[in-house]
Amino acid sequence: MARVTVEDCIDKVPNRFELILLSAHRARAISAGAPITVERDNDKNPVVALREIADETLSPDDLKEDFIHSMQRYVEVDEPEGEAGPTIGGEETTPALTRDDMANDTEIDPLSEEELLRGLEGGTIGGGAPSGRSR
Repeated sequence: MARVTVEDCIDKVPNRFELILLSAHRARAISAGAPITVERDNDKNPVVALREIADETLSPDDLKEDFIHSMQRYVEVDEPEGEAGPTIGGEETTPALTRDDMANDTEIDPLSEEELLRGLEGGTIGGGAPSGRSR
């Protein structure tokens, strides 16, 4: 009887592995005292679970959600966030957008492409110290 029941369940849950997981979870729930939704007919819990899935008295999506929930160890609870705490400085200041001060910029020596290639090949860039790389 279980073979025919499995074949009937494949229409409802196409993945056999998922079907086994869901029916085993349901069979354990029945063993723990969950009410059954079909007549037992002297069947064992795994067969009753498969018959419930085949008769669509239980939704496979509901079984899947219940199975996932039973496997979770840590359940995140969305709690509303409180108001922002006080700032360290005491007063809240908003950053001001101003023009860029060119006096604070550091000056960079421009290199031509030839100088860069010579520096990379020779181990020095711009006539400075060797870069430490050797060929």
